[in-house]
Amino acid sequence: MIIKKFQGKTEEEAVTSAKKELGTNVVIMNVKEIKRKGLFRILKSRLVEVTVALEEEKLQQPSEPVSFPHYQPLQTNKSNHTEVSENILEERLDNLQNLLEQQLSKPESSKATEIAEDPEEPEQNEEQSEMVIFLRLLYNTMIDNEVNEKYANQIIDDVEKNNKPNMPIDYVLSNIYQKMILKFGKSDAITPAQNGPKVVFFVGPTGVGKTTTIAKIASKFKVEDGKKIALLTADTYRIAAAEQLRTYANILDVPFRIIYSTEEAQTAMCEFKQYDYILIDTAGHSHQNEAQKDSMNELIHCIDPQIEQEVYLVVSATTKYRDLTSITDTYAALTKFKLIFTKLDETTTLGNLLNLKLHTGASLSYVTCGQNVPDDIEIFNPQKTVKQLLGGKRES
Repeated sequence: MIIKKFQGKTEEEAVTSAKKELGTNVVIMNVKEIKRKGLFRILKSRLVEVTVALEEEKLQQPSEPVSFPHYQPLQTNKSNHTEVSENILEERLDNLQNLLEQQLSKPESSKATEIAEDPEEPEQNEEQSEMVIFLRLLYNTMIDNEVNEKYANQIIDDVEKNNKPNMPIDYVLSNIYQKMILKFGKSDAITPAQNGPKVVFFVGPTGVGKTTTIAKIASKFKVEDGKKIALLTADTYRIAAAEQLRTYANILDVPFRIIYSTEEAQTAMCEFKQYDYILIDTAGHSHQNEAQKDSMNELIHCIDPQIEQEVYLVVSATTKYRDLTSITDTYAALTKFKLIFTKLDETTTLGNLLNLKLHTGASLSYVTCGQNVPDDIEIFNPQKTVKQLLGGKRES
């Protein structure tokens, strides 16, 4: 795995430099603004630094043991080999970003030291036992966070295949953390079209919060970004949903239309061709109703293919994984989509975010954590999510 920093005047410029050197498969792990120093810092242009990672074909043995300077190696309890302090795991996770920053800042010459082999068999056995306990703790933590057993096993198996004698536990934890971030990939939020409006469909089951999610996104685009927004709804089944979206449109002072047919949808595309975004709410159909699926399919594919469009599948983080796979499999047969998870504030576990990412391969875009418009929404943060899945504290 390659981890490297790039700088630029904007995030886009830094990412472009990263892709130019490492390829398009890089995953952004951290973005921060560099504070200028010196007397004339005010006159200097803004500088943004991104940390990116790239999975190599083979996991390389680290050239230097990775360790946390403030914590002693995890010790096994002689009287009880089945438990390891979760506080220690949490402390280690809290320091992962510092660890990565320290490793990146070290000179290349200091990275050439090989991990020493310990010839004493008893100590090796003890370390191996310690590693087994540590991996079991990580596995159980992921299961407690409702990561599907299949995916948790894959993650642990991958570590065990690449585990070598005297491999520091801190390195193993850091490696798992980075690999899980790579599994999530880069978050994929709504971006402007190259030409003309971007048409965005929001689909998903009833009751997951599609309409409120649209209002939050529309508020950001209109109020924060100053974009021209049009709100449409094809949900003619629930009067309350249409009226709710109409209310948000009035508050934001943006046009609102109810579309009853594909012809009306096409007419709306012409009417709002000078706008930046056309956001379309859809009925919360049952994914098992064939007639409703056909109607949804017809609507999504009635738009002129020259108009740039995307589909976002909105699902609740509180839904059972088996039901989520059924929902996503149904929509995958209709169209390509990106994922939005709602109601993160109503669950203590986030395993389904990883489960559905690995099941569908779809990009994660936004997560919501409450009903407040426009505050309770953010672009999906893989670092924060992985940290919790491995036992870190839930960030408020």
